[in-house]
Amino acid sequence: MNQNLIDGGTVAVLLGGTSAERAISLESGNNVVHALQQAGAHVLPIDPAVAGWMAQLSEVSFAFNLLHGPGGEDGTIQGLLDLMQVPYSGSGVLGSALSMDKIRTKVLWQGAGFPTPDFRVLDARCDWDAVIAELGTVFVKPSLEGSSLGMAKASTGKELEAAYQLAVTYGAEVLAEQFIEGPEYTISILGDNTLPSIRIEVPGDFYDFEAKYRSDETQFFCPSGLEDHDEAALSQLASSAFRAVGCTIWGRVDVIRDQVGAWHLLEVNTVPGMTSHSLVPLSAKAAGLSLADLLSRIYTDSVGVRHAQS
Repeated sequence: MNQNLIDGGTVAVLLGGTSAERAISLESGNNVVHALQQAGAHVLPIDPAVAGWMAQLSEVSFAFNLLHGPGGEDGTIQGLLDLMQVPYSGSGVLGSALSMDKIRTKVLWQGAGFPTPDFRVLDARCDWDAVIAELGTVFVKPSLEGSSLGMAKASTGKELEAAYQLAVTYGAEVLAEQFIEGPEYTISILGDNTLPSIRIEVPGDFYDFEAKYRSDETQFFCPSGLEDHDEAALSQLASSAFRAVGCTIWGRVDVIRDQVGAWHLLEVNTVPGMTSHSLVPLSAKAAGLSLADLLSRIYTDSVGVRHAQS
């Protein structure tokens, strides 16, 4: 581990928070706290749901941000840390805010010529049957949520309306994304490099919250089994799509491959999970990196970017 991370003062780990992903953030954050402490760093866990948390930030020299979802992954905490001049892990305000917004990320990708499934923005006045007639089977998603919360599959107008009613409880902006038949992959970004891709196989209909964090039946294949030229093409696509939305340092890009072998971008995660079921640590392990090594790389790259911006 980077010696500066061990000797450079108190390192905060931001965890918990008030979003619907609080429980997962606590798991991710505590896992990182343990890894940093094992490596000899002086660590201060900080939970923004606890009164007085901002005052604690004045005590730290660096902040690992493990806050998932709104408030932690949408530019909010990044803006606060910029204002307080506390260096932090991961993307800055712009990349965080844009990539958290699924609708605007897809609009940007479409405009830049990146492949992503067709979609429609939903509201309560939609002609549900017309949307299904145009797109076919869809996945309905809250635009500003993660961990597949509020997500559902719909193949009829009635199912679409019900899926919308579920999704809108997680935020006013909701999209219906065209269903692509094929295996799902995820690619971890670390600095200027990508880590080995992961192929995901789930026991149910799709990679939902249960499959991501709770099920022992979900299977992750890393290396994913792609041919070298396919792995290189996927790596290039993920890296370019990540940077196109202003993201830096580390993150994860989710994609799906259709029946003729074409890739379709799904979304970007700028604060991926660090739980026992999480994918970035699995991909790092396949590349020969321990969790401590991974955290050290994130720290080094983050400090470099924040220093260049100051």
